[in-house]
Amino acid sequence: MQKILIVEDEKAISGVLHSILSDELTDYEFVIAEDGLEGYKQVEKEDFALVISDIKMPKLSGTELLKQSLALKPDSTFIMISGHADIDSAVSCLRDGAYDFISKPIDINRLITSVKNALAKETLKKENKNLQTENKTLKKKVNKKYQMIGESAGLQKIQDMIEKVAASDARVLITGPNGAGKELVAHAIHNQSDRARGPMVEVNCAAIPSELIESELFGHVKGSFTGAIKDKQGKFEQANGGTIFLDEIGDMSLIAQAKVLRALQESKVSPVGSDKEIKVDVRVLAATNKNMQKEIEAGRFREDLYHRLSVIEIYVPPLDERKEDIKLLVEHFSGMIADEHGTAVKKFDDKAVDALKALSWTGNIRELRNVVERLIILGGNTVSAEDVASFVRK
Repeated sequence: MQKILIVEDEKAISGVLHSILSDELTDYEFVIAEDGLEGYKQVEKEDFALVISDIKMPKLSGTELLKQSLALKPDSTFIMISGHADIDSAVSCLRDGAYDFISKPIDINRLITSVKNALAKETLKKENKNLQTENKTLKKKVNKKYQMIGESAGLQKIQDMIEKVAASDARVLITGPNGAGKELVAHAIHNQSDRARGPMVEVNCAAIPSELIESELFGHVKGSFTGAIKDKQGKFEQANGGTIFLDEIGDMSLIAQAKVLRALQESKVSPVGSDKEIKVDVRVLAATNKNMQKEIEAGRFREDLYHRLSVIEIYVPPLDERKEDIKLLVEHFSGMIADEHGTAVKKFDDKAVDALKALSWTGNIRELRNVVERLIILGGNTVSAEDVASFVRK
């Protein structure tokens, strides 16, 4: 049960305060201190939801109690009680951090209202603090999910490029095979940029039917096509102030490509079925596993859009070209999987890691992660080369 501290040297007044407030606030326990020094000792001992303190008291004044308590516990909430002659002191207390002051003789209704408001503010403050803690925890988990693991020269080159391009708003085209980590590069660029506080909106262009991609990217208005039962905000608008990541851009239809080109040129989008133009401030990152020059030559991708998207191009090599990173990746995935399953981290002996390095990884990092999970589930207490031979078919 949360507690409220009443600091008052006049027993008659502290008794009345206790009686009235305990009837109103049945969920709180009350503690009474008879002077400022005793009040401070109580504050040292425990955290109070609220402190109600007189200003003029022996041993330690209410003003000093407030200052010393806030120095010790800055989140403390105080309501000060003062006589008419102490108004200047009361105003000074407000400047020093008190929530409110009540003058004597005490207006009971005013006191109850102030106390309830102060407690509501304290509750809101705690909820916000808890939410911030949860957000930080979530952000750490998200950052861990998109962490780039390895010390190879290829990965170091990518990280150096990310560091250079993140601070700008330059568009980046990320190329490389499926499962190599293109999404991780996009998240690293966003997280290290000035837009990190804004949204990161991902669009898998290959997973959306060509007839719906325009609506997905730019939104639509009600009735613009069959099934458009209400207005819908597009991904470009959702990403306003942040980053949009167009994954598998090479699979986008030519019609949608023309609309994306216009959005990049004018920083405006028009929802399907609307003449309205919406201004957007979005950084565009794109990724593809295709050879874009061949796609352009075959007439499947617009050359002008390619040049708009590839101000900077970052190539992510396949895992077979950076096998020296496998040991660190295995350790990383082992920790992640243990967290997900709520189990202890399972170790891989050196021979098991060597056996994994000897394999070809056509599915790249995504395939390695799946294999690590399989070995953790099926392998021994320490994963061995024999486990690799038994449970990994190549």
